[in-house]
Amino acid sequence: MKKRTSSNFDHRPVNVHIDMLVFHYTGMQTASLALDRMCDLATEVSAHYMIDENGSIWSLVEEADRAWHAGVAYWRGGTNINARSIGIEIVNPGHHFGYCAFPDVQMKSVIELSLDVLSRHPIPLQNVVGHSDIAPTRKIDPGEFFDWESLAGLGIGLWPSQADHLEQDLNALASALTRIGYDVSNFSMALKAFQRHYRPKRVTGRIDSETARLIIGLSQIIE
Repeated sequence: MKKRTSSNFDHRPVNVHIDMLVFHYTGMQTASLALDRMCDLATEVSAHYMIDENGSIWSLVEEADRAWHAGVAYWRGGTNINARSIGIEIVNPGHHFGYCAFPDVQMKSVIELSLDVLSRHPIPLQNVVGHSDIAPTRKIDPGEFFDWESLAGLGIGLWPSQADHLEQDLNALASALTRIGYDVSNFSMALKAFQRHYRPKRVTGRIDSETARLIIGLSQIIE
């Protein structure tokens, strides 16, 4: 693991425990630009780690400290996400600079680091999320190419089966999304975030039978 110290952090609040893991993509043209940005005090932005396309892992902020990566966000009733999370930035140009699939060697490091983090902190699997999950009106990363299903198969997050019951009532589906963790004040954007994570081939912000069954299926396995 490589080390570069960012100043964009502060102390976690007393008696707040780490119970979330949040994935981002850098959304910049190069890894060096992203690294410089996260280590520039003027930006007031950094994750705990950055994973380069070649698989190199950079440590930027100590896990004991609060890195400034989530911004205005919400998950399962909480808003101070930085205080309770570990943030991992994954080098990718993002949707503005030619979004592309994450290389296998990079995903191998994502898996290695994630399992390491999960071994040290009691993070429920439903709290392994993307930036788009916790900020659906602002963020779309890590995006449709991020292989959430494979990660879940290795114990990094959850992956739902479709429910047998087709729920068509929008209020019931909104309630299920809330149970999963989403802020549904903008239902369409919350739905897009869910699809981006769990049904990436169809990110429409509209209900269809498969999306509805996946929402109910996931809500049924949430602790």
